[in-house]
Amino acid sequence: MNIQDTLKSAVQKGFEKIYNATIESVEFQATRKDFEGDITIVVFPFLRIIKGNPVEIGTNLGNYLKENVEDVTDFNVVKGFLNLAFSDAYFLNSFQDIYKTKKFGFTSTTTDTKSVMVEYSSPNTNKPLHLGHIRNNLLGYSVAEIIKASGKKVYKTQIINDRGIHICKSMLAWQRYGNGETPESTDLKGDKLVGNYYVKFDQEYKKEIGVLVVEGKTNEEAKKQAPILLKAQEMLRKWEAGDKKTITLWKTMNQWVYDGFDSTYKELGVNFDKNYFESDTYLLGKDVVADGLKKGVFFKKDDGSVWIDLTDEGLDEKIVLRSDGTAVYMTQDIGTAIQRIKDYPDVGGLVYTVGNEQDYHFKVLFLILKKLGFDWAENLYHLSYGMVDLPSGKMKSREGTVVDADDLIVEMTNTAREISEDLGKLEGYSKDEKESLYKTIGLGALKYYILKVDPKKRILFDPAASIDFNGNTGPFIQYTYARIQSILRKANFDYTVTLSGVEGSLHQKEKSVLKQLSLFPETIQQAADNYSPALIANYTYELVKEYNSFYQSVPVLGCENDQVKIFRVQLSKKVADVIKSSFKLLGIEVPERM
Repeated sequence: MNIQDTLKSAVQKGFEKIYNATIESVEFQATRKDFEGDITIVVFPFLRIIKGNPVEIGTNLGNYLKENVEDVTDFNVVKGFLNLAFSDAYFLNSFQDIYKTKKFGFTSTTTDTKSVMVEYSSPNTNKPLHLGHIRNNLLGYSVAEIIKASGKKVYKTQIINDRGIHICKSMLAWQRYGNGETPESTDLKGDKLVGNYYVKFDQEYKKEIGVLVVEGKTNEEAKKQAPILLKAQEMLRKWEAGDKKTITLWKTMNQWVYDGFDSTYKELGVNFDKNYFESDTYLLGKDVVADGLKKGVFFKKDDGSVWIDLTDEGLDEKIVLRSDGTAVYMTQDIGTAIQRIKDYPDVGGLVYTVGNEQDYHFKVLFLILKKLGFDWAENLYHLSYGMVDLPSGKMKSREGTVVDADDLIVEMTNTAREISEDLGKLEGYSKDEKESLYKTIGLGALKYYILKVDPKKRILFDPAASIDFNGNTGPFIQYTYARIQSILRKANFDYTVTLSGVEGSLHQKEKSVLKQLSLFPETIQQAADNYSPALIANYTYELVKEYNSFYQSVPVLGCENDQVKIFRVQLSKKVADVIKSSFKLLGIEVPERM
């Protein structure tokens, strides 16, 4: 039984004895740093059952706990907060449990037999991945890992948007201006090559619009009548009709992009259990709509189009089938969600990692699936995240002003190289070791900078600020991990022994580290419940701050008391283990030396 369970039981008994009252739940908080104490019980909720002064109630309860719970040594009450202090023995005993636990913080088993599917990335095959995709991928991958660490089975998936007019634009431009070039002949990644032709299409399209405007067309007329756009639309019709030549070109160019994506995913360190393709799913959902029409979930308008009325839910009417019988994106998403549950029957919920510009779409999607009677629709979640901005402004794919993901990864590695070389701490490293370290630092800086921010918030990404060896950054935390590894290498004694006790009282800095360590399991659960890697990132930063304060305040290897020395090395090792575990949840590697 952990300390919170022990205290909850004691609080319940205390209220029975003092007030003859029954308390169902007890709210705990970490004690604020400006208060004395190790854990805090919030008294205010008790006022619903016991009328009285919260300070008096807290004092009566504190006296009872001090007398009846061995580990409680003192208490104080601040307004409606009862702050409890624990004995050194409690901290040492709890640490020994933490130290022995190999995957401390992780839940290996759960009574929940339903798994979770997390969708992320979901790119278009007309351009390479960019900075916005990086945030999407890092968030989705990390959330999947965190949910897994909380004890649930997780499937990672993406839907690749590989059809539509935007794909045909790249195909047409390559046909006209590509002269048969390939990724091999140009030494370009396939996604970049195809992306160049998407930009080329837009350039030629604008030229044709300009010509038509000069000839007397309005701008809107010119946009619709530009010959290159009409040709792209004709290509799309051919694709939908199964024209062999068009399909062959589509398969060839898409494969170039798939290969490019795979390379970027590998560099980012993300992966998927299942890929879905829009070309396979765009017709899904039509049968569901037909069935829902019979059941009265949907209704048909005079022109034959099918809609759903969500005005009673504060939304509006939403089309789910065009008058010509063709599907819209909502139809496709309805069908894809249902198909995923068919593919993975144990899935009880889906997490969609998609930018906040799609908030309304997912409100409608989830509501439709509930109205269709799917019980798993209660467990759908839109991991809505803010956009990523740069000091230079907003990115535009068709104009070629996006920050390419591969280029950013290279830039981060180069920046890490420059800073590390200026610091001059890599003597004795081989060239390959240095390059590996630069990449670890650069990618760690990028990932941490993005993941430490609450997903809902917009980010202004500054590559230079992210690679800083001080403050709330990836490199600062990586450096602390490497420092601890240096301590462990220098420890020329057996520090793995089980300590029965430590002479003398614990230093306050030791207690601070122990308290922060003990919060790791709870932090993982909170991060999983809130779909927020930021909770893990900022927990780790707080742990590192506490450890560095401890390291600067007391000797570790220089301690004369052997038991205390062993304890401090064990404490250091467990801090390093938790840093490594938490960074793994964020998809970040930690270096053994820095």
